[in-house]
This record gives sequence, structure tokens and C-alpha cells, in this order.
Amino acid sequence: MKTFSAALGPRLMLDESSVLDIGSCFVNDVDIAPGRAIPDDGDPRIDHSLEGFLFTCGPDHIRHPDLIDGKSNGHKFPLHGSFSSHPAEIQFWDAQGDDAECRAKVKVATADGGSALLERHWRIDNTTGEVCLQDRVTNTGDRSMARVHMYHMNVGAWLFDDAVHLSGRMLEGGGTPWGFGPDPGSVFCVSAREEGKEWAEVALGPIAALGGSTLKVKFKTDGLPYLQIWRNQAAPAHVLGIEPVSHRLASRKELKESGELEWLKPGESADYALRFAFV
Repeated sequence: MKTFSAALGPRLMLDESSVLDIGSCFVNDVDIAPGRAIPDDGDPRIDHSLEGFLFTCGPDHIRHPDLIDGKSNGHKFPLHGSFSSHPAEIQFWDAQGDDAECRAKVKVATADGGSALLERHWRIDNTTGEVCLQDRVTNTGDRSMARVHMYHMNVGAWLFDDAVHLSGRMLEGGGTPWGFGPDPGSVFCVSAREEGKEWAEVALGPIAALGGSTLKVKFKTDGLPYLQIWRNQAAPAHVLGIEPVSHRLASRKELKESGELEWLKPGESADYALRFAFV
């Protein structure tokens, strides 16, 4: 893990062993990542990634395992796709004034025998403390690849009290308590795209354990038009996830049959962008 921080904003631990995702995320010296308070899905790659504050789903598959087209042996895409556990090659790591900035490339072997390149750019603005992530995914293989992507932003829910709410224009009524739905866990996915707006925003807070801070997340809806929210309080799990995502909550088969599953031809790229700050 490499420490990544600026004069203002969170202190992040970026995971070179797994696509330069975020492991620990320290806010006011409190690590908000869930650690081992997560469900065990039986995939050590995902257990490792899910322990952290942010991990990336894709580039060939998102959500739960599904059959790979054209395979007669029942072989499936792995849980949350192939990104996790691919090491990052740091291209640039420096401070510009008090800002923090880094760039990396990640070569990814996909589950169906293809390949992809993730070009990742992290930056922290020292004047606002906002963390900015820009990703470009290029299909470097010789066959088409589904254009699917999801960011899992996981927070240890032991930090929350009853005052913590989720709020955003895409949510019914403009918001919901963090402990929505039936216990011990629930999930929903809503459209976040709004006419005339490039970015969607969702907030989680105020979090008294973080000095009353609220986590504000923005994501660009041309590549991530949906927002999925997930929580799990089935012990030992105690986690809530904010998850901007490329597709609604449906099986790969259903998305393909409805024409919603888009494809990247060899050499084509897709761009994704995310920002977050504690205010």
C-alpha cells in the first residue's frame, strides 16, 4: 500500500497489488474502510478488495458470476469481474504544490481469454480536499468486450447512528435512512441520469464519529448512469456501499437480451469519472 494525501482531504492507502484501488481511508485519523466486517463470498480476490474503501468492478463483468458466452463447460465470469488482484504499474507519483496526483496503468487478463488496459488517474485538490478519479478502459484483446463498470465505495457502518441519511435527487423522496429496507441487509439500484446534468451526486451523513462530516460522492453519468446502494449487517458484516454503476440491477442475460449491454470492439475505450469529499 502507498500513502496518498494532500494538504487537505482524506489520507488514502492505494493498493498497488490490486488496480490501485483504495484500501484504508483515514478521515480525522479514523479509518472508515470496513476491514473484515464484510461478507465472505468465497473469492479471496474480492475479500481482499471488499475490505477497502473503494474497489473497481469490471472490465468484463460486474456483480455476481454469470456464464461466459460460447463456453460449453459452464465456465463463469468471476464475482465482480476480473479487475481485482491485477497489479498496477505506477507511471507518475508526485505533488503539485500541495496537491497530490498519480497515474498508473493496469494490464488486465479477462475471464474469457481477452485483455484490457486500465489507465488510472488519481488527484486530491488541496483547496477543497476533493478526491478525483478518472479511468479509461481500453479493449486490448481480439474480441469484443462488454462495457461494464462499477465502483464499490464501502464504509464501516459501525460509524453510523440514527441521524445518518443518504440523500440525492435520484432517491425516492430525496433521501433515506442509512438502514433502509429489511434487516439484516438490503440493496436497491436507481437511475441517476438527469437531463442537462453531466454529474450525479449522493451524500451520506452527517457522521458524528467523523466530527459531523458528510461523504459527498459525484459520478459522471455518461458512463455510470445508475446508482446502487447496498448494506449488510449479517454478522460479522457491518458495511454500507455506495456504488455508481454502468447498468441497472439485472442479470447479464437479461441486459443482453434487452439490448442494454454495450460492447467495446478491439481498440475501443470507455471513460469513467468519480469524485468524493468529506465536508
